[in-house]
Amino acid sequence: MKRPPGMSVRVRLTLSYAGFLVLAGGLLLAVVWVFLLRYVPDRTIRSQGGFVPARSDLVEAFAPAALAALTFLLVIGLAGGWILAGRMLRPLDRITEATRAAADGSLAHRIALAGRQDEFRELADAFDTMMARIESHVAEQRRFAANASHELRTPLATTRMLLDVARDDPDRGGGELIDRLRAVNDRAVELTEALLLLSRAEQGTFDMRPVELSLIAEEVAEDLLPLAERRGAHLEVVADAAPTAGSETLLTQLAANLVQNAIVHNLPSEGRVVLRTAPEDDGASPSTVLTVENTGELLSPAHVAVLAEPFQRGAGRSRSTSPAGDGSSLASSWDHTGAGLGLAIARRIVEAHGGTLELSARPTGGLLAVARLPPASHP
Repeated sequence: MKRPPGMSVRVRLTLSYAGFLVLAGGLLLAVVWVFLLRYVPDRTIRSQGGFVPARSDLVEAFAPAALAALTFLLVIGLAGGWILAGRMLRPLDRITEATRAAADGSLAHRIALAGRQDEFRELADAFDTMMARIESHVAEQRRFAANASHELRTPLATTRMLLDVARDDPDRGGGELIDRLRAVNDRAVELTEALLLLSRAEQGTFDMRPVELSLIAEEVAEDLLPLAERRGAHLEVVADAAPTAGSETLLTQLAANLVQNAIVHNLPSEGRVVLRTAPEDDGASPSTVLTVENTGELLSPAHVAVLAEPFQRGAGRSRSTSPAGDGSSLASSWDHTGAGLGLAIARRIVEAHGGTLELSARPTGGLLAVARLPPASHP
């Protein structure tokens, strides 16, 4: 939006300082006139001691001196006001330069204004905090977009290889090819839906309503029990009353992601998954806790630290990327670990509800996931 040129803030402040100074000087001179000169008789008084000036004589002597004093105050006000306004507005100049740099794409620029706290430094600190969050968000979005494009490339490349195999081998059964294409397409759809859910959780576009986590836990356990049985894992639920507030759909997805991750990355057989819900009150900050614990391989703290990042998968369950010339291994090129977004989505859902997700390695192997959410009375 173009605006007509106007007087700068520094000029206006300078004129304000000078005007105030001249006004104060004029008021002082007026006080001298009102309370002193008006009581001097307007006639010449002669006495034995000599000549006593009348009011007209004093005014004639006082007026030029008063005019000179006002002129001096005006000059001092303009010069001093210009210097003082420049010093006061110097932090604003730095803030303006930083804003323009940010508008040009330099998100790493910070004002870092030194000195004691005042309005300008408060504004500068708020700007630096905002830029840090924007830079972090943009970096995360770029990294996410790069990872997403890499992940989406795999099912598309697999589909192309399957079609190439079918073209080079016309006698190959069409039913097997269709099954494999359907499996690859399902994985692509699953990844797309996961990306959309992750975006929705990050935006926080949902209504906060009372939700009972224990009911969600029981429902999720019932739905995933067949998967646990196929994987040879024993699924146990300890669901105490745990009211919270948020989106029932997203919280159901949170529990499902944590439980599914625990089942998939469990021991090949005789594994164990425990799902718990309970209120927690340490006296300072009460919370509603959803805990998922599973047996499994020993995990290092460094590996656990990145499990909630997008497209991170558990050890030993990574997707095979070695293509087979005849397409024999393409059907299993993406196994049951999914897209590597389960824990990332879980963390975003918890954060969108104002909670925290803590992941830690069990000493005997496996993972412990603890999601702490605000209770229903503290939305």
